[in-house]
Amino acid sequence: MKPYKFEPYLKTTIWGGYQIAPFKGIFNAQPNVGESWEISGVPGHESVAINRGLVNDVDEGLTLVELIDKYKELLVGKKIYKKFGNHFPLLVKLIDSRQDLSVQVHPDDKLAMERHGCAGKTEMWYIIKSDVGAKIYAGLKKSITPEDYEQLATAEPQNGRSPMQDVIATHEAHEGDLYFLPAGRLHAIGAGNFLAEIQQTSDITYRVYDFGRKDVHGNPRELHIEEAKAAIDYQVWPAYRTSYDSTKPTSQLINCPYFVVHRVVVQVAGDRSLIFYFERGRDSGVKATSVFSSG
Repeated sequence: MKPYKFEPYLKTTIWGGYQIAPFKGIFNAQPNVGESWEISGVPGHESVAINRGLVNDVDEGLTLVELIDKYKELLVGKKIYKKFGNHFPLLVKLIDSRQDLSVQVHPDDKLAMERHGCAGKTEMWYIIKSDVGAKIYAGLKKSITPEDYEQLATAEPQNGRSPMQDVIATHEAHEGDLYFLPAGRLHAIGAGNFLAEIQQTSDITYRVYDFGRKDVHGNPRELHIEEAKAAIDYQVWPAYRTSYDSTKPTSQLINCPYFVVHRVVVQVAGDRSLIFYFERGRDSGVKATSVFSSG
């Protein structure tokens, strides 16, 4: 099979920026593009195959789900097809945050299945670019109980600042930083970050705090304080930034039950590029490659 190419799904958000289209070398007139869904099987937003240089390509225009239905294990491997059928278990995004994203958390598989009948959301971030002073918010910096959380999350902001911001660990963002975010970890992407996100196929998000932001109609955006209470991991971990050897041309970034990600640095016609090679887990048959140029 010749590798497939897919049309990205560009998503306008109130916090989105302008970097995604130029970075991908495509024209786009949408304002405030915050996300580009590069590979997606999410219902209603499935990736669509585009021309890949074949004459009369019979697969052009098919969605990722339709391709899996057509080729089954030939496309994704026997183990994955047996477990997931036509459901593609990974979602890959580019994210451009011109404003701080909301503080949020995602449920694990058990809680998500009980509440929503779908998988939970474990994810990772690789920072492609960051502005000077940009921040990443991930994990707790001090121990709190579920009761503490509820009091903090419902307290009135003081001078425009929520008490929740005092318990979330804050990190300086730099190009090449890596964050692994298992389901249950409180997190937020700070303003001025452009990053790649690889995650389970799930769009379940519990928003805990949103900096008093309004939606396009001028209303406060919905929070999910009670839903998040049972989803949060209240443990304080010694480190939240994931280490890897950035001097090597090939590095394994993440190896978890949901995906395995490798970083490969290549030189092509004078351009230095990063290639992310990822799989659907340790015993996965799903293999895919994404290329992100770093100039």
